[in-house]
Amino acid sequence: MKIAVIGAAGKAGSKIAAEAKARGHAVTAVVRNRAKLADKSLNVIEKDLFKLTAEELGGFDAVVNAFADFTAEENLFLKSAEHLVGETKKSGKQPYLFFVGGAGTLMVDGKEIYTLPDFPAAYYPVASKMAKAIEYLQTVSDVNWIFLSPSAEFIDGEKKGAFRIGGDELLVDKDGNSSITTGDYATAVLDELEAPKHIRKRFTVGY
Repeated sequence: MKIAVIGAAGKAGSKIAAEAKARGHAVTAVVRNRAKLADKSLNVIEKDLFKLTAEELGGFDAVVNAFADFTAEENLFLKSAEHLVGETKKSGKQPYLFFVGGAGTLMVDGKEIYTLPDFPAAYYPVASKMAKAIEYLQTVSDVNWIFLSPSAEFIDGEKKGAFRIGGDELLVDKDGNSSITTGDYATAVLDELEAPKHIRKRFTVGY
């Protein structure tokens, strides 16, 4: 597959790009600054994701949006989803649009985690913005989008293996922990892209 990874220099994006490359896919990193890429051998589109065009997006089989912005007041998660969906529609092609999400929008006992009283206040703005992005994507029926939320602890690390796949509910192990490494998260991303089971759905991954 021809796979573009937006934010390929970041925590999740770098592992996703590496996993895709290891599996023999043609990987293009979409970054604002190529100097931040650890893997200098990747093909690169050096530009802001909001300037990606229909022609560019239509040239890929899959576009992974691992963009993250935790400071802006504007909802850039929603804005990025709207831009990628809009340009994909213009392209006339049907690449998979894969969105890297957060755990705050997952459900516990029928309620979104970020709405619970004990949810950390510092993470509320990001989680609430991401919730709006999911709400928007759930209205999109003519683009092949996929959204993957990690577990509560999203650990920067290598593969451990033997992870589980879930739906909208937070995955918790027998000891009450909820975690996944970026290495195993990347594995789940590529497994899904190679054999899609969650088209126009959100799912989660955890141990």
